[in-house]
Amino acid sequence: MPEGKIIKALSGFYYVLDGEEVIQCRGRGVFRKNKVTPLVGDHVVYQAENKTDGYVLEVKQRKNELVRPPIANVDQAILVFSAVEPDFSPALLDRFLVLIEDNEIDPIIVVSKIDLVPQEKRAQLDEYVSDYRKLGYPVMITSSVTEAGIEELLPFVDGKTSVFAGQSGVGKSSILNAINPKLDLKTNDISSHLGRGKHTTRHVELIHIGSGLVADTPGFSSLDFIEMEAERLTYCFPEFYELSENCKFRGCLHDKEPRCAVKAAVEAGEVPVYRYEHYKQFLEEIRERKPRY
Repeated sequence: MPEGKIIKALSGFYYVLDGEEVIQCRGRGVFRKNKVTPLVGDHVVYQAENKTDGYVLEVKQRKNELVRPPIANVDQAILVFSAVEPDFSPALLDRFLVLIEDNEIDPIIVVSKIDLVPQEKRAQLDEYVSDYRKLGYPVMITSSVTEAGIEELLPFVDGKTSVFAGQSGVGKSSILNAINPKLDLKTNDISSHLGRGKHTTRHVELIHIGSGLVADTPGFSSLDFIEMEAERLTYCFPEFYELSENCKFRGCLHDKEPRCAVKAAVEAGEVPVYRYEHYKQFLEEIRERKPRY
């Protein structure tokens, strides 16, 4: 049986890439029975008599999957956050990073719209960029207007399956258009009334960029820690995980425990206060969702 990769799912059809050909397929009823929903990025077994009349028969084991956006087998997540309009939000970025780290996907941070940053906001933005780079995250400063930083992003995309994700209106589609103008993806400005971006991407689709595949995904503005246990959260903050070896108690949650190496590092200025505040906020959300008995 032939195999391929789902590159688009739309209106009950799955578009399977096999070599240079794309086969339009439907899902067999067995998926509904087994509660398996094929996702963009899935490696599948299919059968087809022609390019428009195929069926997905089997979904191969996934190495990872995301719920929002719905996509599987991602190598890396390119998290796009605008410098302004909407303003750069480290709190929202940390939410994205926790989700990505929990799924063992490599995150890359892209700051967009740098050409719009007023001088009085640049110092604060540079400080945030420096903090995340010190944590080991690749951070690129870009502008789809001046094309600053676009070439720097290209090597990260080659040979990988990447998901572009971020809040609505941050310029994900604009950056993809700057990388490859032939894409001509829809873009839209920030709504002046609502103060947030309008959704311009309506479905998940893998697009060829260089030698890689990139998913331009519907924008979303919030993330919930639906499945995460409190003990897992430390692993999603790389600097906390390294420091936790020096905590007095094994399994320290860096909250009310004495002789906590993470809290000591925050007090000493070795860890940004905002990162710790975000950690505590996320920890509280997880505790409220899953009461301790």
